[in-house]
Amino acid sequence: MKREPLVLLGVVLVAVAVSAINPHSWGTWALEVLPIGIALVPLALSYKRFRLTPLTYRLIAVHALILTLGAHYTYAEVPLGAWMQDWFGFERNHYDRIGHFAQGFVPAVVVRELLLRRTPLVPGRWLVTLIIFVCLGVSGGFEVFEGFVGMLGGDNAADYLGTQGDQWDTQWDMTMALLGACSALLLFSRVQDREIKLVEVAHEGEQGGR
Repeated sequence: MKREPLVLLGVVLVAVAVSAINPHSWGTWALEVLPIGIALVPLALSYKRFRLTPLTYRLIAVHALILTLGAHYTYAEVPLGAWMQDWFGFERNHYDRIGHFAQGFVPAVVVRELLLRRTPLVPGRWLVTLIIFVCLGVSGGFEVFEGFVGMLGGDNAADYLGTQGDQWDTQWDMTMALLGACSALLLFSRVQDREIKLVEVAHEGEQGGR
């Protein structure tokens, strides 16, 4: 469906607007939705000349919804994480683990598509290795950003950091991102390859019809 990316965009924008209704912390809300705004700019600018596969757009939208939910409640207070605590006897709210899993899962799919369509790389070990390194770099960069926020924000940054007293929170965050990236490559590589072929054929057809 050609209009699906626009529908997904509408869903994400509505979710961002809803998450802004009486959020737990305005500062945390702004920091959590910031990546959505940053991602939307290149996606919008490249939409006509370089359209991504439906799989990639859908996963980006899902990731945005995960961010908006965390933005509204703060990650340590999201009800889903509290329910998981009750169901599985966890000692803390693990919604942030879901967020960091997605932080590896979705970029892996995005990076894989960009490398396959914009570079000479082909499916194989080098492609997998490079994707994992990029995803770990993104995760590590985000942890550095969180560290600066913590230093500048002091006690007010606690809601954004969401460590919940866990001294190994940074290591867990990056581990979840690594697991997310590996899971995405295992689950969706073949599906993505098929969709890339379809998108490229459709693009060639549009170019030929002009």
